[in-house]
Amino acid sequence: MQKRLNFASKGASFLELRREQLILQIRHIWKDYVELRKDFLSLFKTSLKILNSTYEEMGKNELYLISNLSRIQYTPKIEIQYKKKVGITIPQIQYELVQEEKLPAYTFENTSHYLDDLIKTLKIFFNKIIQFSEIEDSLLKHAIQYKKINRRINGLKNMIIPRLKSNIKQIKEILEELERESYIRLKKTKDLIIRK
Repeated sequence: MQKRLNFASKGASFLELRREQLILQIRHIWKDYVELRKDFLSLFKTSLKILNSTYEEMGKNELYLISNLSRIQYTPKIEIQYKKKVGITIPQIQYELVQEEKLPAYTFENTSHYLDDLIKTLKIFFNKIIQFSEIEDSLLKHAIQYKKINRRINGLKNMIIPRLKSNIKQIKEILEELERESYIRLKKTKDLIIRK
C-alpha cells in the first residue's frame, strides 16, 4: 500500500508539472489565436463589403453564373497531415488552389471592377480560414487535454491518495492492535509458566 501511495503521489506531481506545461502552451496558442482571429474577421468583413459592392454593380445572378464558370478553372488541393506535439495530435492542412487556365471566365466589359478584388480577397481569405481553423482546433485539443489532466489530479488528490492513506492508517492500527494482543498473550503465558 505504501508503494502504491508513493506511486500515486509521484503521479500527481508529474501531472501537475504536465498541467503547468499545458497552461504555458495554451497561453502561447491563445496569443496567436487572438491575432489570427482579428486578421480573419477583418478580412471576412472586407470580403463581404467587396461582395456586396459586386452584387450592387452586377447583380446576384450574373455573379453566380461567373462563379459557376470559374469553378471549372480552379481545382483545390488539400492535404492533411497529423503531427503529435506533447501527446496531442494536431492536424496540419496544406491548401493550394490550382488555376488551370490563366484567363478569367468573364469579360471586363460586363463585369464589375470589384470582381477581381473579390477573387484576390477570397484566395487570401481561404488561406486565413485554414490557418484559423488549425489554431482553433489546437487550442480546443489543448483545453480538452488540460481538463482531463485536471480531472485526474483532482481524482488522485481528493480520492485515491486520501483513501490509500486511510487504508495504510487502518492497517497500521490493526497491526499495532495485534502486536498489543500478542504482547499481552505472551505476558500472560509467561505469568502462567512462572506460577506453574
